[in-house]
Amino acid sequence: MSKHFFKSTLAVSVMTLISRLLGFVRDMLIARFFGVDLATDAFFVAFKIPNFLRRLFTEGAVAHAFMPVLEDYKRQSSQAGLKRFLDKAAGTLALVLMLITLLGIVIAPLLIFLLAPGFAWQGGQHNLAVQLLQITLPYLLCIGLVALAGSVLNSYGQFVIPALTPALLNLSMIAATIWLAPLFDTPVTALAWGVFIAGLVQVSCQLPALLRLGLMPRLRVDFGDNGVSRFMRQLLPAIFSVSVTQVNLLLDTLIASLLAAGSVSWLYYSERLVEFPQGLLGVAAATVILPRLAKNHAEDDPCAFSNGLDWGLRLVLLVGMPATVGLLLLAEPILSTLFQYHEFSPLDVQFAGRSLKAYAVGLLGYLFVRVLVPGFTARQDMKTPVRYGIYAMLASLALNVLAFPLAHAGLALATSLGALLNAGLLLKKLRQKQVYRPVEGWRLFFLQVMLASAAMSAVLYHFVDVAEWNRWHSVERLVNLLVWVLVGITVYVSTLLLSGLKLRHLAMRA
Repeated sequence: MSKHFFKSTLAVSVMTLISRLLGFVRDMLIARFFGVDLATDAFFVAFKIPNFLRRLFTEGAVAHAFMPVLEDYKRQSSQAGLKRFLDKAAGTLALVLMLITLLGIVIAPLLIFLLAPGFAWQGGQHNLAVQLLQITLPYLLCIGLVALAGSVLNSYGQFVIPALTPALLNLSMIAATIWLAPLFDTPVTALAWGVFIAGLVQVSCQLPALLRLGLMPRLRVDFGDNGVSRFMRQLLPAIFSVSVTQVNLLLDTLIASLLAAGSVSWLYYSERLVEFPQGLLGVAAATVILPRLAKNHAEDDPCAFSNGLDWGLRLVLLVGMPATVGLLLLAEPILSTLFQYHEFSPLDVQFAGRSLKAYAVGLLGYLFVRVLVPGFTARQDMKTPVRYGIYAMLASLALNVLAFPLAHAGLALATSLGALLNAGLLLKKLRQKQVYRPVEGWRLFFLQVMLASAAMSAVLYHFVDVAEWNRWHSVERLVNLLVWVLVGITVYVSTLLLSGLKLRHLAMRA
């Protein structure tokens, strides 16, 4: 592997960090302007579907199905042949997504009933959720084309623009919260229009880069084309293979709508915080690893393929473990600092903190799945991740009985345990097939990471007074949170270095 691998991952992480930070600003504003009530629950349920589809398309599904086929065309076809394939792939995908969008708008009442049956008891809330969903559904068409364009750019080593594009959704929703909301009788409707506008802007942002490559698609529909047929056949299993956790989160919303008022929102805010390290590390690593693994497979280089997986897994463990510790020990302080304003009360912080800790239990599982699934899809094996995803989803469904003793936090814990099961099954299969062969030194590396995490846990547990947090004003909370995050990172990194781990060697492995 080259240093370019590490630099690309770092670049995607930085762009993702910008997007996630804007996402927190967005959610802070939503919490401040709209609070937690029936209207916000309606929006979060309606937003679940387009946001779910955004995650599927921009964070893996299209890339997993499209990238291996694209690499074959790049190696075996002329530029003109490649361009024809892109024209047909983009046109066919656009037609399929347009039909799905129109169908979704028509059956929106049914979708809301299936996703949040508890809303049926509140007629106004159900109708509002339907209206919001119908406004946001066209985002599906836009985001599918964005994902296809991003896959093309990533395959040519251009990671920055696709990684920064999600930030435009957050900017659009921030603008809608501040400027559009006061213009509506139901202010939360402005957020749905913000999602709609964001889709158009995100598509427009990809076009200049495609033009520079000479690969701007001219939409043509051709289901009979061999490459398009392969792409479309692989798309559905690719969607499921990377979406098990997201499916479980949708099911969490469904069951939460039957629980106490506010449960949907508590899960949403805690889920948003777990998404931060997932996007910053898991999505970034998978985005960079997938085109490299597809290329290694096309070139029949199993050693490089295995080394790429090994590097990704080490990176995920190195960064994911302290992130897990931080979320577990600083759950309430983080929620209080980011969201406790006006309508978002200390009680909301307490309840959202419970589900945040439960989601944090499965963080490493989420991250490992992001790295392990490309080990299958880059070899055009879609069936194995789908099969294991089904096992994990069924396990999570069975574990949803935890909602009886733990309420909404039980739903989050069930999803976490399902993610850990999924990661374990994927890793075991790659080892059995000898596709992944761990590089020497894993046992020592694991012990060093565990020791550093234990030291970080001890410091944060002993010195951070969670009970004091609610007594401080917002600036004091922010300053203290930043201080303790920096202290935790310092203790973690210092312990790693004292234990003999050479961090620069991990970068060089890339």
